[in-house]
Amino acid sequence: MSNYHIKHLEEYFQVYRKSVRDPESFWEEIAEEHFVWRKKWDKVLDWDFSKPEIKWFRNAKLNITENCLDRHLHTRGDKTAILFEPNDPKEEAQHITYRQLHEKVCRMANVLQDHGIKKGDRVCIYLPMIPELAVALLACARIGAIHSVVFAGFSSQALANRINDCDCKMVIASDGSYRGNKTLELKGIVDVALKECLGVESVLVVKRTGEKVEMQDGRDQWLQPLLDAASTECKAVEVDAEDPLFILYTSGSTGKPKGMVHTTGGYMVFVAYTFKNIFQYRENDVYWCTADIGWVTGHSYIVYGPLANGATSVMFEGVPSYPDYGRFWDVVEKHKVNQFYTAPTAIRALAKESLDYVEKHDLSSLKVLGSVGEPINEEAWHWYNTNVGKNKSPIVDTWWQTETGGIMISPIPYVTPTAPTYATLPFIGIQPALMDENENELKGNQVEGRLCIKFPWPGMARTIWGNHKRYGETYFSAYKNKYFTGDGALRDAVGYYRITGRVDDVIIVSGHNLGTAPIEDAINEHPAVAESAVVGFPHDVKGNALYGFVILKEVGESRVRENLKKEINQQITELIGPIAKLDKIQFVSGLPKTRSAKIMRRILRKIAGKDTSNLGDTSTLLNPEVIQEIMDNAL
Repeated sequence: MSNYHIKHLEEYFQVYRKSVRDPESFWEEIAEEHFVWRKKWDKVLDWDFSKPEIKWFRNAKLNITENCLDRHLHTRGDKTAILFEPNDPKEEAQHITYRQLHEKVCRMANVLQDHGIKKGDRVCIYLPMIPELAVALLACARIGAIHSVVFAGFSSQALANRINDCDCKMVIASDGSYRGNKTLELKGIVDVALKECLGVESVLVVKRTGEKVEMQDGRDQWLQPLLDAASTECKAVEVDAEDPLFILYTSGSTGKPKGMVHTTGGYMVFVAYTFKNIFQYRENDVYWCTADIGWVTGHSYIVYGPLANGATSVMFEGVPSYPDYGRFWDVVEKHKVNQFYTAPTAIRALAKESLDYVEKHDLSSLKVLGSVGEPINEEAWHWYNTNVGKNKSPIVDTWWQTETGGIMISPIPYVTPTAPTYATLPFIGIQPALMDENENELKGNQVEGRLCIKFPWPGMARTIWGNHKRYGETYFSAYKNKYFTGDGALRDAVGYYRITGRVDDVIIVSGHNLGTAPIEDAINEHPAVAESAVVGFPHDVKGNALYGFVILKEVGESRVRENLKKEINQQITELIGPIAKLDKIQFVSGLPKTRSAKIMRRILRKIAGKDTSNLGDTSTLLNPEVIQEIMDNAL
């Protein structure tokens, strides 16, 4: 079937028209021809955004690992599935074939079952980027357990909150991790978290760094001896297409993180199809996504999407700056990488360094470059295109979210003409709508509004774990019968989309979505703090950085204030993680508030961004005089 792999622009428009005219028969054809099902569906799609309720491939039965592993054994058994590149370049890379990966997954699945994990149980995975992380995901999926990966840079408090929210029975962790020239201790973070998690029955520990760790009798066990003793055969458990595959937490603009639930059948079909086309993957290519599996990018485009297509997926433990700023290009040259997918933050950081780091490496294997996590700015796009792609490898600037499961708007390389800063055209089957303030859809081109999607796609999250009401309120209440993304966008003269940024209080820092409310809560827990407000401001590497305006209970001397700044950031690190630290902290006597006591953040954003020429209407403020004081002392 030609439309599994789109090869030119005319074909894109043809297939796109078909996919929106008759979505059900379009996705049915893709699902039927490219995947293994134990039982076919009774109905392709049931949906009602007003409830909201979405079901794809109703009553179909499958196991995603049979699609990612078993079906490749006869044809690709000896092909590298996961190519592990360790943090230290002196440590040898590991080529794990499809046959070896299948055995590892079966062993791990058997260990999970021996520890009482069964279909529907939640397993928290808190691991660095080592092969055991990918194996753990697939082992959970093999037996129908639901995995919840927590990025191994989160604090013990953030970890505990996530474990408790979805009531995990087991945690898979490691003694520590390597990050550049640092060795980080992880088991201790888990131990502190588990003081608050009474539902966790067992902890399996991977030995990575050899750090000395405390093992709690009856709860903690080293993983390797258990794997060595386990059988290499484990029958895959049959699950329903709508059974949950994983829960992944994303920052909310208010309150606690949201546990997005992705189900099995639709997610598999969508990530496999997007992967194949957006990276134009061919049989013997080597594909590398530099993300961490702790984020959705890693779930969809390191593990499930590539493996469902029988691809070779590079898994990188290290950082772009170690042992020097040429590490990415060293790995590309060493493994002859064909598709390279990274974040604008990494590109901007590398662009600040000497071009020698790039130029001394042979990057001729590259065919496609990708960008993910936030819109890529024009300067970074050109640097990437010229110096890495040598003007011959198209850049796919991909827009999507944890909630969408897979890529939604993106060029298809060698098919869609690219334009810097534009995510270009909707992917096959995706029906975007731009909405104005009055909930009207903006038709035609050269318009700007709020980005919604007006028809379901197979990869979308189905609910927030344990809180379906919040799911409806967050995504489906702003615009009738539409999924609201929380992003603004414009559509240009040719119909290309450009994402203009979040319209709520979520700030994208180094590609990570950070809700301001949890950060403010963390700051306000400091005994010296009365109130705070956090906004983003432009940063030439991170894209955005965080600026905190903080009211203290008592005004102290400046020496004490410097210490307070350190303490506030320490508090944020402990409660959320170092990714949420503030770059700037300004102590203020008050915050601009409306008469209904709402903080006027747009004013703070302008001050933080040094753009105070037009502050807009301040007549509704309760205390307009505070603005001048904040501006006079801005950092």
